[in-house]
Amino acid sequence: MGTDLHAPLGQNRKPTGKKPGILRLGRIAASGCLILIGGFSIYTAFRDDDLKEAKPSLQQQTTAPPSETQQPAPSSSVAAGMPRSDPQSGANVEQMVAGDGSVVTKYSPKARDGNGPVLVDAMQFGQDSRMAAIPNDALLEDTPNGRLPVVGPDGRRPMDQYARPWSGARGTRIAIVVSGLGLSQTGTQRAIQQLPEEITFAFAASGNSLQRWMQDARRGGHEILLQVPFEPFDYPANDPGPDTLLTSKPVAQNIESLHRVMGEITNYTGIMNYQGARFLSNPDAIEPVMRDISKRGLLFLDDGTSAQSKTSVIARGTGLPYAFADVQLDRQLDVNAILQKLDELERVAKRNGQAIGVASAFDESIDAISKWTEEAAMRGIEIVGVAALTNDPRKP
Repeated sequence: MGTDLHAPLGQNRKPTGKKPGILRLGRIAASGCLILIGGFSIYTAFRDDDLKEAKPSLQQQTTAPPSETQQPAPSSSVAAGMPRSDPQSGANVEQMVAGDGSVVTKYSPKARDGNGPVLVDAMQFGQDSRMAAIPNDALLEDTPNGRLPVVGPDGRRPMDQYARPWSGARGTRIAIVVSGLGLSQTGTQRAIQQLPEEITFAFAASGNSLQRWMQDARRGGHEILLQVPFEPFDYPANDPGPDTLLTSKPVAQNIESLHRVMGEITNYTGIMNYQGARFLSNPDAIEPVMRDISKRGLLFLDDGTSAQSKTSVIARGTGLPYAFADVQLDRQLDVNAILQKLDELERVAKRNGQAIGVASAFDESIDAISKWTEEAAMRGIEIVGVAALTNDPRKP
């Protein structure tokens, strides 16, 4: 048959002209680019004067000598361009006591002193938990007895800086202070690990590793106090320890002992007595001590163990923020007995609006307080730091 179906494949075809493929054109273009880049590189290697950054002249490099009338470096607040101000500097604050005993605070705007913007320092009260173990250097002074707390240049007190923040609500508020930390390593560690952050810790000045324990407690969110040893009625048979403040000592020696104790740690809101029934009942002995504590911006907590204590009277006369414990929680070392005391503390708080309980860092106390605080919030109770419940002349 004469059709192409029977012709062998690939034969009797007309030759066709070949066209350059796309790949071949791409190779040519890439080769051209490489030639251009190489040529430019060679050019810049020998002619790079125009591409170099101009060097400053010798006259520009020479630093001008300081002027004889050169002014001192400005302070940080001036350098920032704005003066600092406290959060309430633009408000009139009025507080009134209602018929039910609650305090009503009224805020109204007022003009700030000066013109222009100000930098509002929002960390007036409390401390960021991430920085809670680090002291504020502006609230410390270096002395032969160590770094002691002082009121800052802006009027800020250590009591305000290191206080535990709270809601501000005027509900039922309770502060629980666990004291004697530092005396027992295992007891201190157990208290820090097991008790909720709302519990206030009081460190005994005669304890061990106080700075380390303080840092652990502050990182855990706890407000802390420092326990100062005061003379009990049965001294010296019952000796609270080194640097005990005594009624028989001159005032200067007692103040020196107080300062040595204060220098043991930092970051505390105030002082709590360690024993001291005789000393706290003697107005002549306690008055200069309270005055020194007050001028340093601290509070004082009386543990309530002495019925003859004069702390409230002396504190009011010296302008010292103070508080008085309502219930001793662990006079009987039994978990059930301590739970009953905590229930008594709650009744006092509901009657008065607030209450303070104190205990020692015993295992039974830690177990009972841990259990009781788990259910306190469900009954409308707010556990606060002791600084929130002080009688403070600045906050009538």
